Amino acid sequence: MEFSPIKIKSTFTSPFENSPRADDGNASSRKPLSLWPGMYHSPVTAALWETRSKIFERLLDPPKDAPPQSELLTRFPSQSRTTILYNFSTDYILREQYRDPWNEVRIGKLLEDLDALAGTISVKHCSDDDSMTRPLLLVTASVDKMVLKKTISVDCDLKMAGAVIWVGRSSIEVQLEVIQLSTDSTDITETVALTANFIFVARDSKTGKAAPVNRLTPQTEAEKLLFEEAEARNKLRKLKNVNRKEIDGEKNRLDLLLAEGRIFCDMPALANRDTILLKDTRLENSLICQPQQRNLHGRIFGGFLMHRAFELAFSTAYTFAGLMPHFLEVDHVDFLRPVDVGDFLRFKSCVLYTEFEHAEQPLINVEVVAHVTRPELRSSEVSNTFYFTFTVRPEAKANNNGFRIRKVVPATEEEARRILERMDADSLGSKESN
Repeated sequence: MEFSPIKIKSTFTSPFENSPRADDGNASSRKPLSLWPGMYHSPVTAALWETRSKIFERLLDPPKDAPPQSELLTRFPSQSRTTILYNFSTDYILREQYRDPWNEVRIGKLLEDLDALAGTISVKHCSDDDSMTRPLLLVTASVDKMVLKKTISVDCDLKMAGAVIWVGRSSIEVQLEVIQLSTDSTDITETVALTANFIFVARDSKTGKAAPVNRLTPQTEAEKLLFEEAEARNKLRKLKNVNRKEIDGEKNRLDLLLAEGRIFCDMPALANRDTILLKDTRLENSLICQPQQRNLHGRIFGGFLMHRAFELAFSTAYTFAGLMPHFLEVDHVDFLRPVDVGDFLRFKSCVLYTEFEHAEQPLINVEVVAHVTRPELRSSEVSNTFYFTFTVRPEAKANNNGFRIRKVVPATEEEARRILERMDADSLGSKESN
């Protein structure tokens, strides 16, 4: 059962001037969408919430003392499938909202939209269509590695589609595809530019404990294959959490990494000028989380966090390389703790390490750590750690014959361990994808 694509409109002017809709029989009783949380962020969020307003209104004002869902339903992937369409080719205002300096889509905004769409899909799957039961609290648990397969232009229309592909007892996996549409004479070609998998966990909105979710029955062969692959990934995640074994020869690898860093610290005049200390690549920014950035449950959007982390990572790669970076991928992201309205959030970034295996495409691996800081309690907790990979834009490198990227070295054992852990995770991820 394929639903019609949701067409995204620009929000350059007020996106709420026609809400509630005059043709809606419940217009008089509906809460104006301009009062809903987080709506200003993205045209995608506005369109999704407008389209599924009845489901989301239950989440905003759940019945008091309502019982939990009494019976689990069986859903098909097609029932949660949602497609949204960016009419970049005809809506110049929308195009301007998403355009970066190279006439490509801003990746940070795209990450925010992916999170919004994945959240909507998970809500659709978990809804029991009973207004008398209390809805589930759905939390983004993690995001699998996202690889940009091709640059995304804002001159052509863009489509984002996804569905629930796997469920466990209280967890859900949603797979999304970002598809670039291009018109060649009379033919429209579709190219998958990016694939993303989001993991959500369900909690009882009253008790906060894990809650069961509706079952999923794949119908087509493709859906069955996706289910099996997701099941295998889930088992692998559990295995990794149980078995955290020491890596053979780790002590030797640590010593080798630290040797170069110690020269910088102890004899800076003799240090290799093609290397740089990790601490000298750092950038940081901070903010107070505002009510406009909250989701339906009063927490800060995961997509907002990814957006801000990406912007800082991009700036870090830019100041490190001295040339304009080109985004390649974001690695697996875990959401370790929720971020609330009013939290003092600090993003700290650094270039963790660089790779020179391919001379034409040197890689810059950037780490961004988000901390929830509470000065009155003298505490600081990590909420998220993000890992982004960049290279340098080819046209920028072509105009700079003297271009070179430095090797990053640690000054402390803690920094060396972080570098080795990230290198091993990247190596394991590459083997799994192959």
